[in-house]
Amino acid sequence: MMKKKTQIWSLLFAFGFTLLFSACKPSDEKIAESVKAKVSAVSPAINSAVKDGVVTLTGEVADEATKAAAIAAIQGEKGVKEVVNNLTVPPPPPPPVVINPDDVLRSGIDAAFKAKGITGISSSVSNGEVTLTGNVKKADLQKVMQAANELKPKKVVNQMVITK
Repeated sequence: MMKKKTQIWSLLFAFGFTLLFSACKPSDEKIAESVKAKVSAVSPAINSAVKDGVVTLTGEVADEATKAAAIAAIQGEKGVKEVVNNLTVPPPPPPPVVINPDDVLRSGIDAAFKAKGITGISSSVSNGEVTLTGNVKKADLQKVMQAANELKPKKVVNQMVITK
């Protein structure tokens, strides 16, 4: 009989001990509340969810440093068993497109020549200076020079051969 009482007291003690320690463990709701406060201080773009002590972070942050800061903010948080980091960082912007002003000038002159019906004249551009080559009728010379000067190059070099 004494043995049976000892067994019952041992079971009750074990049950009470288990109950005591399980009651000390924070609930997912409390963990979620604490984690949300800490990661919101790092970035308001971070979302968090907690299930069975596992914290999942989602959202897009500005950079890797912010991502690391969010993890560091919840390290050691009571009740957190694991952190699943699903935070993303946007890719860097593409490098700016460099536009060569000589190319813009050359294509503008070619378009002006085409619009005015000027043929047989070639243009090359270097450092904002336009060089014209080819054969041009004397009657069309002024029209060619005017078209070349419309885009305001630094200089127009006339190397055209004038024909009648």
